[in-house]
Amino acid sequence: MEVFLVTLALILMLLGILGSFLPVIPGPLTSWAGLLVLHFTEGVELSQTLLIVTLLVAILIYVLDYFIPAIGTKRFGGSKAGVIGTTLGLVIGLITPIPFGIIIGPFVGALVGEMIHRNDMKKALKAAFGSFLGFIASTFLKFIVAIIFLGFFIAKLSEHNSSWF
Repeated sequence: MEVFLVTLALILMLLGILGSFLPVIPGPLTSWAGLLVLHFTEGVELSQTLLIVTLLVAILIYVLDYFIPAIGTKRFGGSKAGVIGTTLGLVIGLITPIPFGIIIGPFVGALVGEMIHRNDMKKALKAAFGSFLGFIASTFLKFIVAIIFLGFFIAKLSEHNSSWF
């Protein structure tokens, strides 16, 4: 049972890292779920303080993920159409076999969204750039938190690996 729980926790940690880039998976929350599963194994001890603090961080990042791209778009003069375009561009960039689609997609999506909203290329480019910067900042923040959670996972697992292997 312990090996199953550790394997499940590792899968959740890896999904959390993927979730940093994929909009359908809440990255840090999924990684935190991996820490929680690891907590229930007999060979690993995670303090309740660590679990509570990491949960609060994961929730904060989850909430900020919705505001950071919007702040970037608004700061550069964009509209809600730019934010929607960014998200759609990300999804399209992920599913199409375009090199760097995950980076190009949000920018092009924001640009198209802004061009639909207003017909001024200069303002649309500026807003698309802001939306793109917000997306990149949000993604980077989620990725860093997921990697830190993976570090906790590896550290706690390595403290008790002698009892399993």
